[in-house]
Amino acid sequence: MNEDFDKQYELYEGSVQSRTEEKPTAPSHSDKQAHNPVDRLLLNKSRGQAANYTGDAESERDYRPIRQSHEYRSGCLGGVMYFLFIICLSLVLACLGWMAASDMLALNKKTITATVSLPMNIFEYETVAKYDEDGNPDGTKRVTHADMEYVADVLKDAGLIEYKWLFNAFCKFSHADTKLAPGEYELHSSYDYRALIQHMTPYSGGALTVKVTFPEGLNMRQMFLLLEENGVSDFDELMDAAASYKFKYSFLEELEDGEASRLEGYLFPDTYEFYVNMQPASAINKFLETFHYVFNDDLQVQLENSGMEIRDIITIASMIEKEAANDEERPLIASVIMNRMNTGMPLGIDATILYVHPEHEGAPTAAMLAEDSPYNTRDRVGLPPTPICNPGLASIKAALNPASTSYYYYALDEETSTHRFFTNSYEFDEFVASQGYGA
Repeated sequence: MNEDFDKQYELYEGSVQSRTEEKPTAPSHSDKQAHNPVDRLLLNKSRGQAANYTGDAESERDYRPIRQSHEYRSGCLGGVMYFLFIICLSLVLACLGWMAASDMLALNKKTITATVSLPMNIFEYETVAKYDEDGNPDGTKRVTHADMEYVADVLKDAGLIEYKWLFNAFCKFSHADTKLAPGEYELHSSYDYRALIQHMTPYSGGALTVKVTFPEGLNMRQMFLLLEENGVSDFDELMDAAASYKFKYSFLEELEDGEASRLEGYLFPDTYEFYVNMQPASAINKFLETFHYVFNDDLQVQLENSGMEIRDIITIASMIEKEAANDEERPLIASVIMNRMNTGMPLGIDATILYVHPEHEGAPTAAMLAEDSPYNTRDRVGLPPTPICNPGLASIKAALNPASTSYYYYALDEETSTHRFFTNSYEFDEFVASQGYGA
């Protein structure tokens, strides 16, 4: 543009100078054309054809007033369209954000209550290192990981969440998979994502519970079947936990892992409240914890005074539990067992034989009595390998404090449904012959 201005200025100066130096003459037609302002702008200093800044020959168009181009008008329209697009996009994103926030925060949801079940098979377990406050290794711990896709599907089907992808993103950010536990939970649509996670954890108040009563004298298999019937845990998983899980109680320290029967006798009978779909080890731990508190310091002193191991006392108590008709008989039956053990006699308790035949009802058959089994106390001397049931406190106390008697035999009196005790086999055999089962 500066070159155009200089060019125009030089042409103008040249025309002024020529008018002042030359004498006035009548202008010819060619002079009029040469001195036409537009024509002069189209000539260079040597009166040749001028060129514009692009190198093209200059024309009258180069000196016309500048007008708004079509491109300018198109640019303005594009800007308006872009602005409207941004506004629409923002509105869409705002709506999506509000919908997501409403689902995450449980806003404006229809009030419903749903029962959600998280089965054991959606959880995986791993053992990881545990660290103390200073960051030093401090043993290991067991961590569970839930299948969050399954959890999201269950919650979606129950109408508790709307967007599974959003719930999964929240769970991944909050590590929710390590916080959940197997069980059956009662949840409400008023719970936000965080509350849903919290109410699917142990002791959260959201887990459904069931009370189960275990009478004295049930063996471990019977107790585990009762747990399965009430929806607490699976029978096979309970047996696996009983065999392999490391329960930290002093009365189990001498027992080797691998056999579920190691816990027989220590599952203390009582009424318990369990979570539905509870972890098997946690359910078993309830029995063991109660046994730990029942077998208190006073009983520990009595155990030490007896000179026997706790395993032997619980085995004797289990036989008392299966044999006694009432509490008064318990110390007497304990005395018979101790008297026979001290003299090297077989115990002759049929309940030990029936322990390995859990499906059988009634007295042992002749074939059972002839079996070569460590639980056949008719021909084996000493105690059976394990307790034969889970005794109550009265039987445990009787085993620790047997009555001081000379009894070696006892038999059921069918008329009174209690036992009669004898010091010799002659009186015992004579009484048995008088009873219907002695025929």
